[in-house]
Amino acid sequence: MPIETAGAVTAKPSASMDIALRLALVALLGYACYKVLMPFAGILLWAIILAVIMFPLHRKLRNLRGMSNGRSALVIGTVGSALLLVPIAFAVESFASSTFVLLGHVRDGTLVVPPLPAKVAALPLVGARIAQGWAQLCSNLPETLKQMAPTMKEPLTWLAGTAAGMLASFLSFVASIIIAAIIIAYGERAAGTATAICIRATADTARGTNLATMTTATIRGVATGIIGVAFIQAVLVGIGLFAAGVPAAGAGALIALLFGIMQLPVIFVSLPAIAYVFATSSSTTATIFTIWMIAAGLSDNVLKPMLLGRGLDVPMPVILVGVIGGVISSGLIGLFTGPIVLAVGYVLFMEWVNRSSDTAHEIG
Repeated sequence: MPIETAGAVTAKPSASMDIALRLALVALLGYACYKVLMPFAGILLWAIILAVIMFPLHRKLRNLRGMSNGRSALVIGTVGSALLLVPIAFAVESFASSTFVLLGHVRDGTLVVPPLPAKVAALPLVGARIAQGWAQLCSNLPETLKQMAPTMKEPLTWLAGTAAGMLASFLSFVASIIIAAIIIAYGERAAGTATAICIRATADTARGTNLATMTTATIRGVATGIIGVAFIQAVLVGIGLFAAGVPAAGAGALIALLFGIMQLPVIFVSLPAIAYVFATSSSTTATIFTIWMIAAGLSDNVLKPMLLGRGLDVPMPVILVGVIGGVISSGLIGLFTGPIVLAVGYVLFMEWVNRSSDTAHEIG
């Protein structure tokens, strides 16, 4: 009988140890991929959502115009980027030129404050205080600006930070449109891959295909509601601006459309227009204009429940709660991820309920 020495015996790795090592390597690889992609997660997620939204337009361009996949995607990416970049360029150029002119007048001591309109001074409660402050500003402008500097520092800093954040969001959205155009060029292959992933995750061909279809329909349904509401709001705002004779009314309506799509408050467009109409028109006209613009700005609260998620198999309250909860928890991107998560959860829950009911009937 052979004698085994202590050094001659070698232990073989167990199957559980082998599985643990593989899982650890997979987890390490997943973490490394997460660290690499995390800085671009928002842009990539928006790109996927935009690609799903714009893919039907890509099909129409390809069928009607006989374009290739690449040329159609190039047209969509170029036009979509231009729709965002052109208003941004005009706004930045106008703001920069006005700022340089204002600073030049302040430096040279040639800044002149126009007289306060009589109707502003006649306003109840606040008119007298505004007139007094305006008179002080006109009589000794440099000294008044020095006194106001400490008070205005914090609001101006907040305003500058907000403007910089909005500009960064717009530019990130442009990058998402460009990436979405690249995804669109390989749309059929990407759709097949997404369906295959859903089938693999659910381990069922029918359920995986249904999950991919429902996710696509939810994204497009939410987008249709958002874009439709934004378009209606822009039309209402444009009607008010043109009727009141506000300068650059067309640009204001376009900015309102972009703000509505980006889920930014349309009040940023309405407030300057309201101030202009109060300063240049009669009180009756200004009051009617203010009511109209406030109604246009609040119309999304009525229109969104009516338009969001139309044509989906998931009940409207589920989509609406998903939109509201998604925006609260995840910001603008939650507008799409919230209803998708709730819709998927609702479908899986109802499948489980129906399956349990069928099983109970069979046993009974």
